[in-house]
Amino acid sequence: MRIQCDKAKYAKYGATMKKEIFINESLGETRIAILEEDRLVEVYVEKKGQQRMVGNIYKGKVENVIPGMQAAFVDIGYGVNAFLPFSEIHNGEFLMADVEKEDSKSNNNNHDNGNIEVDLHTGQEIFVQIIKEPFANKGPRVTTEIAIPGRLLVLVPNVNYIGISKKLWDKYERRRLKKIANKLRTKDFGLIIRTVAEGKTEEQITNDFEMLVKHWNKLEKKAKNSDAPALIYEDLETASSVIRDLLTTDVSKITIDTKRLYNKINNYLEDVSPNLTERLQYYKLRSPLFESMGIEAEIAKLMTPRVKLKSGAYLVIEKTEAMVVVDVNSGRFIGKQLHEQNSLKINIEAAKEIARQLRLRDLSGLIVIDFIDLREQENQKKVYNELRNELKKDRAKVAVAPISEFGLLEMTRQRIRLSLLDSMTEECPTCHGAGQIISKETLITRIDHWLRRYKTKHRNLRLNLYLHPEIEEYLRLHKKKALRGLMWKNFVHINIEPKNNVPRDKFEFYTKSDGKNVTNALEIENFIT
Repeated sequence: MRIQCDKAKYAKYGATMKKEIFINESLGETRIAILEEDRLVEVYVEKKGQQRMVGNIYKGKVENVIPGMQAAFVDIGYGVNAFLPFSEIHNGEFLMADVEKEDSKSNNNNHDNGNIEVDLHTGQEIFVQIIKEPFANKGPRVTTEIAIPGRLLVLVPNVNYIGISKKLWDKYERRRLKKIANKLRTKDFGLIIRTVAEGKTEEQITNDFEMLVKHWNKLEKKAKNSDAPALIYEDLETASSVIRDLLTTDVSKITIDTKRLYNKINNYLEDVSPNLTERLQYYKLRSPLFESMGIEAEIAKLMTPRVKLKSGAYLVIEKTEAMVVVDVNSGRFIGKQLHEQNSLKINIEAAKEIARQLRLRDLSGLIVIDFIDLREQENQKKVYNELRNELKKDRAKVAVAPISEFGLLEMTRQRIRLSLLDSMTEECPTCHGAGQIISKETLITRIDHWLRRYKTKHRNLRLNLYLHPEIEEYLRLHKKKALRGLMWKNFVHINIEPKNNVPRDKFEFYTKSDGKNVTNALEIENFIT
């Protein structure tokens, strides 16, 4: 049975926690680091020219409607069509009218098998908002439920409800805020009251509402004058959105290292929360902000799969296309108790760090954790509960299943943006994401096979072989006999030269007489024949 973490019950945990935000802007990217009790817990990265898309609203055009997939594909002007699941279609105008229950039973209607019937067709124009960033070859995920976030409120057009953050505990404060929202709300708008609205005056909330309505009116006007596909509302850049969404009363300091961004965020806070501008600091020192705070070294550790624990144990975190796998290893840990108690101690420590690493690395989707085996179910439950409690600090939605009979714990974590690794790295042009390249010995075997094929069609006896300098040195110093054997066996003379731009797992053959590259000649000839 999967159990959703009830974050509302855990909201008080962070109420007294010291929190700081550091923002570094450079020529290549903007990075935001969030520290809780002087410990790094979240990192956001936005590359220049590749701003985030979540929150953007588009006037799109339906490209395909596929009932079998329970989804539609919408052209929003991005390279890949956006993915719109039928479950994300909330507008009544796009849903088929409900039928009588008796009819649905007698006709074996879509409600019996969980299918949703929609009134969409190719070429139809539709408003959508991005809720998940595009990833790999997949387009962004979108919804028809438009929501425009402000500092204190979220405006939801074309609905008729008022929502209040679950993190607002005081019933009298909830009642006060709902009363204010009822005064503001019209039939055309729904409202969601955010956590940061707690304690704010009616005037402040009204100002936030009026600003959001202005945004919506501009959006509607722009939509009327734009042909689909078109971007009609662009959400704040990452740094500003983090300030808008995360600047709560427990944030003691926001440090920014560029004047441009400092002035921009200062102006934003003066408009929405003037009392918070005093927490904003401009970093003037010459040494880089992240290096002086020790954040740079922490981020560097996040690029590696291994995570050391204080006890001497360690985690190995591997991200695949299908899932994230976390392995817990005892490493150098030598406990003074029985094996079961030692394993429990490592697993408890690992559970805390795993929850932190998931937030830091922004890992999502299906996550499988292989804890050290525990025989007693009571101890398994302790590890499970520890992980659940730590995950309640996470703002992403999570679902956790108990440890299985194979000692594995399965969980899911909501994906909104790219993982930190995907944001800060590119695919290796040599291994193409495999993480490994062929060995030197295998490369020699491939050279041997190439020579055999080449000699069946060519009579040129003198060739130049170009290799990566490190491979060339290895062959020259350690494989002289093997090279002589290759030449005698194939009756050719090979002159080996180092070449920096040749990948470590590749080779290039040129004829010595006219300098012609014949490496791929055999493939071309085979294609022609």
